[in-house]
Amino acid sequence: NLIWHKNKKLKCLNLTTLNKHGKVYEDDQFGCMVWSHSETHLLYVAEKKRPKTELYFQGPETGLLGQQFEYYEDWGEELVNKSSPVLCVLDIEGSNITVLEGIPTNISPGQAFWAPNNTGLVFVGWWHEPFRLGLKYCANRRSSLFYVDLASGKCEQLSSNSSAVCSPRLSPDNCRIVYLECGVFGPHQQCSRLCMYDWYTKQTRVVVDAVQRAREDGFIGIYSSMLSPYCWSAGSQRVLMSCAQRCHKDLLVVDTSTGEVTSLTSRIDLMVVSCSSPNCPPDLRVGFLPAKGSENKMSWVTLEETQPQADISWQTLNFSPPPPLVWTFYVILLKPKEMTAGSKLPLIVMAHGSPHSVLVSEWFLSTAVPCKMGFSVLLGEEQLQCLPYTLKSVHQTHDLAFIQTLYPCSPPPGHGRSLPRHISRCMPGVDQACKRILPSLVFVFRCMVEAGYEYNTDIHLEPAILEQMLNKSPIKHVSKVKTPVLLMFGEDDKLVPSKQGIEYYRALKALQVPVSVSVCPQIVVVPRIGWIIQHLSL
Repeated sequence: NLIWHKNKKLKCLNLTTLNKHGKVYEDDQFGCMVWSHSETHLLYVAEKKRPKTELYFQGPETGLLGQQFEYYEDWGEELVNKSSPVLCVLDIEGSNITVLEGIPTNISPGQAFWAPNNTGLVFVGWWHEPFRLGLKYCANRRSSLFYVDLASGKCEQLSSNSSAVCSPRLSPDNCRIVYLECGVFGPHQQCSRLCMYDWYTKQTRVVVDAVQRAREDGFIGIYSSMLSPYCWSAGSQRVLMSCAQRCHKDLLVVDTSTGEVTSLTSRIDLMVVSCSSPNCPPDLRVGFLPAKGSENKMSWVTLEETQPQADISWQTLNFSPPPPLVWTFYVILLKPKEMTAGSKLPLIVMAHGSPHSVLVSEWFLSTAVPCKMGFSVLLGEEQLQCLPYTLKSVHQTHDLAFIQTLYPCSPPPGHGRSLPRHISRCMPGVDQACKRILPSLVFVFRCMVEAGYEYNTDIHLEPAILEQMLNKSPIKHVSKVKTPVLLMFGEDDKLVPSKQGIEYYRALKALQVPVSVSVCPQIVVVPRIGWIIQHLSL
């Protein structure tokens, strides 16, 4: 650990030799590295020190078993080997480390910062009992805002006991804390509330509530998993955030006194932002936040312009499918600019993440490259609330309804988990790349939710639930697949087990459907565009 001041190294500490904790957390989920207000102490998060491992067999004379093979749960994908985080305070002058006591043993702390006047620490605590569930891509895990007093060691809960929270940010005047809050379980990246806790009155209020339907002013709610560390304006009255608004990523400013939300994109002080579109790589722009009420006068200066890809055209489309769906859907369509009128290009459908995340009209190399090679690319997303959360049986998806305008096809008998499975089984003329498949759809909490059931950690799966999950699983409808299929998954993927992909692969092979599989040794698959295009001609 190096301590620098004005380009000069002041101190070098070897945290390993101090032997107070395990590896320091550097991730965005738990990790932090925060100076105290007096800049004499440093706050960070590390793995709790584990007891020295004893051999499993102690010997016949003792008759005891050691901890050599003891199992430790971790927090899942990209948080592997991170099991029990602890808050640590480094005294810079004395080179001493204190591991904070007083935090409940059933809580994993993270995203911590110093309370006003250095009286204690504020942090997010995630409940890890009865067991840990993957956290990196799932902001819907039960958690709360806590405060631990450094003098007394007392730990106090500041926010709701039955929600999921993240990104607490202290205002510059040290009076208020804003944070994001959403429901537990359900969609991974659901619409969040912006809440504010007053440090001195101890009162919490909702600044911007979750939005179920788009408001009359067009605001659809906060879809963001993280607030910027510097989201407060200098006057401690407004909060800036970047989040998806339909198919676009928008810069929003929120007046914390009134809850008014204003877009800054089309028209803090000092902001540096990255701007891009599906046919133009990112460039950097700077701008100053105007005074309250003058946000429409916002102007940007581009630091270095990037060249748009003139041979790629794109558009966002919205349409309403027939009943029973009552939602308006939004998709992004990319296609080569020079194409013969009336021609039908091969179409690649990318519906990954739906309905638990969102794709916006920004630059993706993975979509631009196939478009330059002559393919059309459809980025489709499902409205979170329209699937099993309000309808237990949906007979038509928006992706399929949209593609039917290009390639007529009969609707599938049920919704199910995998959009690529719908398309591949009923449109033999459409080649497509399926990034991930969940063939079995059992014993996974989101599979229950997508089948229309509530999930709890103590739930016991009944035969009727298993039957419904199977009926909506891709493996149930594998006999209807006629289109060549490309399966891609990560060997160590904790979200989508690769064994399920192999199960689907074998089922297709047994039916003599052309199928190819790519297994990446890492956790997350990074598609190789040329390889995909090559296999699309199966």
